[in-house]
Amino acid sequence: MIKKIELKPKYSQAELEIISSIISNKLDFPLFLESVSAGFPSPADDYLERRLDLNEHLIKNPASTFFVRVNGDSMINAGIYSGDILVVDRSLDPKDGNIIIAVVDGDLTVKRLSITKNRISLMPENPKFNRLDITSEMNFEVWGVVRSVIHSVM
Repeated sequence: MIKKIELKPKYSQAELEIISSIISNKLDFPLFLESVSAGFPSPADDYLERRLDLNEHLIKNPASTFFVRVNGDSMINAGIYSGDILVVDRSLDPKDGNIIIAVVDGDLTVKRLSITKNRISLMPENPKFNRLDITSEMNFEVWGVVRSVIHSVM
């Protein structure tokens, strides 16, 4: 059985680098009708489809959403890099194949959840790292399911 817990101040904010637990400000940016294949679209009003609220796009359950910054490179093949910000939803039930935030014996980690027969494993997305099989002796809790990754391309 996978345990889910409520986000509690067990760890300091600096340790988790939580940016926000509840999204309250509307982030409103222009969204253009034309897609960009190469180059930059003209900012003419004819191309403006509507305003884009990043909260609406990235966050489905504001009251149960938090952000956490990634440190390390165990998930690079999933497109998650050190310094990225993860949008994590605590209201989702973790399922096989989901990327999750978990606490294992007091350590916070991001990994892909693998559930097979009677085994739960946390799978890295980098061949330099080993799978972590969860045993009954371990203290294991799922903090949430990763919905989105925010990273810079520079």
